[in-house]
Amino acid sequence: MVKAVTQEYTFKHPWERVTSAFWRKFSDPENKRMLSHIHEVHTLDQKVDPGSRKLYTTRAITLHAPGPWLIRKIVGQGMCECLESTVVDSQSQSMQLTSRNVTLDNFIQVEEKIQYDPHPDNPNGWTICRQQTSFQIKPLSALASMAERVEQRCAEKCLHNSAKSREVMERICKFLEAESNEIAL
Repeated sequence: MVKAVTQEYTFKHPWERVTSAFWRKFSDPENKRMLSHIHEVHTLDQKVDPGSRKLYTTRAITLHAPGPWLIRKIVGQGMCECLESTVVDSQSQSMQLTSRNVTLDNFIQVEEKIQYDPHPDNPNGWTICRQQTSFQIKPLSALASMAERVEQRCAEKCLHNSAKSREVMERICKFLEAESNEIAL
């Protein structure tokens, strides 16, 4: 059984500002309170392809394990390691990221895909964010109703954390906007 959550959000900020906010959301100490589920973020690799001029980044993210407390106790882990791969194409103004858990993957598989593009209704002023997250509980497939409940709980937690992340990015975008207005004076 696989549970999928799809979300779409419009940032009323240009693509450059939103993608700048994305890179800052984990580094600002004030955001740690809002994003308390994130424990650590480490950049493992970052390079620009000279031919396509695309930026490729791989980060390791440690977060508090999703799902109900009882399940975390059963699997014996409270933290989860994820691998995030990001591709930024500034020429076409597209940013794509894919995150997958690398720990607890024999119990639950989580895959998140996020795409940031200029909004079709206002490409110079707004950015559309499309996010899809899927959850699959593996060993509980024989106990479908229990697996379904765990997947549902993970999906609810994902929606909650995504809303907090968007709130942080909105705050950073407003800061960047104010900063650019000051520089323009």
